[in-house]
Amino acid sequence: MMQKVTLQIAGKDLILETGRIAKQANGSVFAQYAGSAVIATVCSSKEPLEGLDYVPLTVDYNEKYYAAGKIPGGFIKRESRPKDKEILVSRLIDRPMRPLFDKSFGREIQLIPTTLSTDQVNPPDMLAIIASSAAVHISDIPFNGPIAGVRVCQVNGELVVNPTYEQIEKSTMEIVVAGTKGGITMVEGGAKEVSEELMIEALDKAHVMICEFCALQEKLREMAGKIKLPLVPPSYFLENADAIRAAAYPKLQTACFLSTKHERHEGIKKVMLEFAAQHAAQLEDEKQKKLFNTLFEDMQYEILRSSILEKGKRVDGRGLDDIRNITCEVNILQRTHGSALFTRGETQALVVTTLGTVFDEQVYDDIDGDKRENFMLHYNFPPYSVGDVGRTGTGRREIGHGNLALRSLKAMVPSKEDFPYTIRVVSEIMESNGSSSMASVCGGTLSMLHAGVPMKKPVAGIAMGLITDEKGGKFAVLSDILGEEDHLGDMDFKVAGTKDGITGFQMDIKISSVSRDIMRKALDQAKRGRMHILSVMNQCIDKPVEEISDYAPKIVTLRIDIDKIGTLIGPGGKNIKALCEQYSVKINTEDDGTVTIFGKNKKDAEDARTAVMGIASDPELGKIYEGTVKRIMDFGAFVEILPGKEGLVHISKLSRQRIAQVTDVLKEGQQIPVKLIEVDKMGRINLSYIDAIDPDGAPDNNGKQRNGQRR
Repeated sequence: MMQKVTLQIAGKDLILETGRIAKQANGSVFAQYAGSAVIATVCSSKEPLEGLDYVPLTVDYNEKYYAAGKIPGGFIKRESRPKDKEILVSRLIDRPMRPLFDKSFGREIQLIPTTLSTDQVNPPDMLAIIASSAAVHISDIPFNGPIAGVRVCQVNGELVVNPTYEQIEKSTMEIVVAGTKGGITMVEGGAKEVSEELMIEALDKAHVMICEFCALQEKLREMAGKIKLPLVPPSYFLENADAIRAAAYPKLQTACFLSTKHERHEGIKKVMLEFAAQHAAQLEDEKQKKLFNTLFEDMQYEILRSSILEKGKRVDGRGLDDIRNITCEVNILQRTHGSALFTRGETQALVVTTLGTVFDEQVYDDIDGDKRENFMLHYNFPPYSVGDVGRTGTGRREIGHGNLALRSLKAMVPSKEDFPYTIRVVSEIMESNGSSSMASVCGGTLSMLHAGVPMKKPVAGIAMGLITDEKGGKFAVLSDILGEEDHLGDMDFKVAGTKDGITGFQMDIKISSVSRDIMRKALDQAKRGRMHILSVMNQCIDKPVEEISDYAPKIVTLRIDIDKIGTLIGPGGKNIKALCEQYSVKINTEDDGTVTIFGKNKKDAEDARTAVMGIASDPELGKIYEGTVKRIMDFGAFVEILPGKEGLVHISKLSRQRIAQVTDVLKEGQQIPVKLIEVDKMGRINLSYIDAIDPDGAPDNNGKQRNGQRR
């Protein structure tokens, strides 16, 4: 039986419906808002697996081209591998929902939100978050939700919730906020140097709407919710757990505070192997072995958290707001256009900038509409960066981290008009122990400045952490967190920006919510850390180099009259192709008369510029041109003075003495100086050969024919 609930937003109805579509799934919700529609389904495996120490959740958001009335471009005309955007939206859904599933449920869970319709006015991704949560909430899968997501933008100084594409384009801040009625659990977005106060105000505004969306889902569950399946409580326990804990805990305390990540890892491993050997017979049972490993992880969790909350001491000996040692280097690679090595503690990013032309821009073909981007950032996290063996490639994590770094830097990248290059930044993570995405932001700034990119301001990033004691009410905010602090802490909170404001923001919370006081302290502490990192970076390089690399393309931009574009291009592109071939350049024209020339070196680009200006300019009476003899006739020669523009040098204008035939003086293909002496009523151009009559029209004192040879 179909059930639906409705909430009016900005004069339009948000509708959540179930019981009509995809009824065989554990839960399904069809969500509509204006012209956008999403179907979200969730299914779980039939039998539980006991003892899982993680939530086997998969989120596969996908967009159908037909949703926007489009057919996929290229040779393959069906949707195939997920696009980066679909992966990023999947992560937006996964991150706030995953902590709300219970590990003891023990079943695989697959959530598939699909965009079926879009009006290209209202983004469907927030609809997908709400529909996904609602599908799980009304299903028989245990879930401590619901959650909801909203987008908040600052447009013309006002905060707008769930803006249109047009408003997003005009905004100075765009963040996606997800959470429960109890608080915010995830934030991600970018901005153009906004203040910490504005960020908190935006989060408060977002949470009001989140509560409304959660209430709507609760209403739908009351109407159509299923009885939840049972959890699978553990039926076995670790033997000798108390004895192992009592003996291992003090040794583990020592190992957890060794100076480097490698030493800590080896120290903890040594303690575990020691006790594993003592209880070898017991651990032959795989279930006992798994519980043994879980016990040691639980002890590390307690040791790390109690040390921070009670002593203010972190595993590497730093204070709560101390930043690890930072080194910055540029000009690491000789043939790249820009390169930098940013090292912070045991996290290191080698970042390379490549400058390209308009022909290298990233073209996007999706349901939001076709668009081009001239700034790209790609993030690579090879297994050797953490001392592991594994597969290489680009996974969801790499795409997510790269997108965060891109958002953080994009606001400070110059406009295409100010710097007409396509910019590709690649971050290769060489070592990782805490926030390689923020290292990519710092290294990206250094690398672009070294490449000569005139960034508006340098950008730095820092990762913050949180340790809480809900019973005692204590909490500690950590600056520049380590990998262990991220894994065992309650918050991963990344902030990037300039000296004047925030440009990138991401927060994931593993507890139910964080208070406004905690948020404010984290932002203030992050700002101090960001200022410190920027000061170190500025000592290495604080402005773009004056000359870009000799190996980078040279770009010349000019404007011509709009009505001259056709002349420049020529019939079937004849003129522009000839210029490209003659000067070894590429030329791009815009409808507004902008012409961009891309050359391998400065001379080629400038020579091509002179030729373009010549074509775009009307021939000037009395001006001397270096022309090419194209055709020889009995009565004279046709000489091309500009691409596509020819004039006649009559036989009488070839010499001050009478000649029998034109070929006595000229031959086809010859370069000769000519003077424009007349444009007749029909627009025909008449020229004279400079060697016959000098530029001032004076007679030749020698009185001799030079047979086409210049003085």
